Amino acid sequence: MTTITRFAPSPTGTLHVGNIRTALHNWMLARKSGGRFILRIDDTDAARSEERFVEAIRADLDWLGLAPDGEERQSARLDLYDTAFEKLKAAGRVYPAYETQQELELKRKIQLGRGLPPIYDRGALKLSDEERAAKEAEGIAPHWRFKLDHEEIIDWEDGIRGPQKFDPAQLSDPVIRRADGSWLYMLPSAVDDIDMGITDVLRGEDHVSNTAVQKQMFDALHDVGFDHSECPVHDACPHFAHEALLVGKEGKLSKRLGSLGCDAFREQGIEPEALIAMLARLGTSLPVEPIADRDVLLQTFDLSTFGRAPAKFDHAELERVNTAIVHAMEFAEVADRLPEGIDAAGWHAIRPNLTTVGEAAEWWQLVVGPIDARAFDEDDRTYLAEAAEMLAWSETPWQDLTGALKEATGRKGKALFLPLRQALTGKDHGPDMGELLPLIGEDRARERLKSAAAD
Repeated sequence: MTTITRFAPSPTGTLHVGNIRTALHNWMLARKSGGRFILRIDDTDAARSEERFVEAIRADLDWLGLAPDGEERQSARLDLYDTAFEKLKAAGRVYPAYETQQELELKRKIQLGRGLPPIYDRGALKLSDEERAAKEAEGIAPHWRFKLDHEEIIDWEDGIRGPQKFDPAQLSDPVIRRADGSWLYMLPSAVDDIDMGITDVLRGEDHVSNTAVQKQMFDALHDVGFDHSECPVHDACPHFAHEALLVGKEGKLSKRLGSLGCDAFREQGIEPEALIAMLARLGTSLPVEPIADRDVLLQTFDLSTFGRAPAKFDHAELERVNTAIVHAMEFAEVADRLPEGIDAAGWHAIRPNLTTVGEAAEWWQLVVGPIDARAFDEDDRTYLAEAAEMLAWSETPWQDLTGALKEATGRKGKALFLPLRQALTGKDHGPDMGELLPLIGEDRARERLKSAAAD
C-alpha cells in the first residue's frame, strides 16, 4: 500500500515553527517510501479563514521545499461531510443536543465540585421527542454530537507512543456540528482521511484524545458504508503516531514559538535547509547536524528514533546550524542573492565569515570600499608607508608582501599582519587576506596603505 500522509493547517494565520515541523515530518514519512504528501486546507471555519493565509501557507511550503503532491480544500467538500453525517444520523451515531455554552459550563463546574471528570453527561439523549420538539419550537437549534460506543475499549499501536488505550466512557461525546450547520474538526477530518486514502496520520501529542474519538468515527463510518476502496478503515488505515510538542529552551511551552514563522526566519537570514536540518531531527535520538542533503536526512528518518520527552527548540542552535550550512554553500547556490560584483572567488573569500548570506554585502564592502579609517601610531605609519612602496603585484600578492616586509623590518606575527589588515580593510579580523587582497586589487590596496601611512 502506498504511503499517503497529509498536512492539514487552518488558514486562520501563517505557519509557525511547530506546524512547520509537523509538515516536514509528514513530507519525510511519505518521501522515504516513495509515497504521496497531501496538503489539506481546513477552511470550514468561514468566519476566520482568509485566502491570504492559504496563499501564505503555499508560499511557505514552497520556500521550505515541501511541495505537496496534491491539495484539497475542505470548503469544497461540504457535500461529502453532509453525506457522511446523514449516514451516521440514520445509524443513531450522531444526536442533537440543545444545551447552551453557559449550561455546559455549569455542568462541568458541578462535576468538578463532586470530584467527577468534567465530561458531557449525555443529557440530550434523555430528552423525549416532545421535549426536543418543544425546544426547537422555541427557536433553539441543536448542535450535534457523535455518540461514542461505551462498550468498546479504544486502543491502537501508536507509531511513537506505543500501545494506547482509552475508556470511551471517560470521554465526552464530541460536538461535530454547530447549531448554524458549520463543522468542527473531528468528523470532516475523519471523512477526509478515509476519502483521500490517508494511510498515516502523524501529528502532535495534543491530538491523542482526538485520535481516540476518531478511531470510533472511522469504525462507525465503515459500518454505515462510507469507505475507501483502497484503504479499508477497519484494517490498518490510517496508522497513527503522535510526536512530542515543541517547547522553548527554558523547558516550558513558549508563546514565542507561535510567532516564529517563515517570514521571521527569512528576515533573520535563516536558510530553509538549516531549518529543515534542525526540525528533521528535533525530538529524536539522532543528533542535530548541518545536513543540507535531504536524501541523507530521509535515510535516517525513522519514527522509532522519536522520543516522548518535549522537543526543545533553541534558536541559538538553529543559528549555529545555519552558519554551518552557509559555510558549505557553493557560489552557484547563492549567486542570484549576492551584491553585484561578487564572483566565485569573492564568495569563497568572504563565506567563512558569514552567519547569513545577507551579511555578504557588509563583508564585500571591504573589497569595494569605502572602509573605516584607522588611526596608527608613528611606527606603524612608517611601516605602512614602506608596505605601500614594497607592494608588488603577482598571483600571491599577500604572501609576497608579508614575506618581503618580514625580511626588511624584522616584524613577525601580530605586529607584521595586523597593521596591514587594518589599513587594507579597516577591521581587526575578517576574511583570509591571501584571498581578499587580490580582490581589492593593486591600485586600491596601494592607495589604502598610503592613506593609512599619512594619517
